Amino acid sequence: MFTIEHDFDATIITLVDEGAARQEALREDVIITAFEDCVTIRQFDPRADDDAVIALSLAQLRDLAAALDLPEGSYRLTPPKAR
Repeated sequence: MFTIEHDFDATIITLVDEGAARQEALREDVIITAFEDCVTIRQFDPRADDDAVIALSLAQLRDLAAALDLPEGSYRLTPPKAR
């Protein structure tokens, strides 16, 4: 399950772990916040009793999205050529 909220300066997506049929331990919610210049990924870490936060530039996010559909290897994405 997930939710999407549009805030003043960001879009916030929350991913909720509903577990699997095998009764796996549930993970904490993942909160993804998309700003104009970066995307943050936040998840509560109960061992540290604090949020773990990762900030990605938009270029890193683009590379991550592309990497999900590519085979093993090393890649560099090039921006589209201007017309």
